[in-house]
Amino acid sequence: MAGLTGHHDERPFVQDPNELFQFETDTPLQDIQASVLVIALEGFIDAGHTQRLVAEQLLEAHESTVVASFDLDQLLDYRGRRPVMVFDRDHWASYADPSLLLHRVTDQAGVPFLVLAGPEPDYQWERMAEATRSIIEALGVELTVMIHGIPMAVPHTRPLGVTVHGTNPRLITGNEASFGTVQVPGSFASLLEYRLGEVGRDALGFAIHVPHYLSQSEYADAGVLGIQRLASATGLGLDVTALVTVAGDNRAEIDRQLAESDEVAAVVRALEEQYDTFVQGRRQRSLLATDLSDLPTADEIGAEFEAFLQDVGDNKGDKGGETPPPGTAI
Repeated sequence: MAGLTGHHDERPFVQDPNELFQFETDTPLQDIQASVLVIALEGFIDAGHTQRLVAEQLLEAHESTVVASFDLDQLLDYRGRRPVMVFDRDHWASYADPSLLLHRVTDQAGVPFLVLAGPEPDYQWERMAEATRSIIEALGVELTVMIHGIPMAVPHTRPLGVTVHGTNPRLITGNEASFGTVQVPGSFASLLEYRLGEVGRDALGFAIHVPHYLSQSEYADAGVLGIQRLASATGLGLDVTALVTVAGDNRAEIDRQLAESDEVAAVVRALEEQYDTFVQGRRQRSLLATDLSDLPTADEIGAEFEAFLQDVGDNKGDKGGETPPPGTAI
């Protein structure tokens, strides 16, 4: 027997996904259609706050309006997230009411696209995926795009890498895979891409490689690259001016802190050497000149980095100093 979603599949029965959201406009749906949907949900691993920076830049630098909202009471673990409230002397003064909203945004040429922004659902992923697919079909979306950051053992002084993934090989061009087959924790965005692929819909993802010693900090260069890749893949004219300025400030602050810490500077130099060796090895391999089997993997580089910082921390402890822990701004 078919479920309320109106089709047969091997997935568990879910309640009507269309009851998870409502359109917030009286405009006929055929008049608010857009061919691109960007998924920008908070909560999953997002090194450098890449996803948040991308979403904020898209919404703040371009005209937008909310066209749909989701019922977060059905989707959010409030005890796990604990939205912020402000207590003022003798009363509760405010509540940071979480929201999951679908925005219709226009690029610099007036071309519309959609941005789904807010917290990643904690519950009902299958139902949420069906709801998103329903919106995709109703609003004529042809390509769904996901962007986020992943921590990598790479130096910030070298070009950022990108892992590209998608539901169709024709969507992935000019990409040299950094990974083989790996098992990772799931996310709603990943599940959505997978489900869209099952029904033959186009979805594309960009995982920006963020230096893992900056993964917990705001790293605007990753956001800039994410938007540039989005623009390149979709043809949208996107404004990144404000984010480029923030990225310049980020780099200046990182350089200042490096100048003040010989130990951290040494770590970055070691990563630079390993990065350059790896890149040179790839070039030689493409000419069938070298076997790269002896080059360190990303995990090995990361382990060496952690060990180096631990050693630095021990030495600094002897001198009464302090070294920033891995995963924080240096």
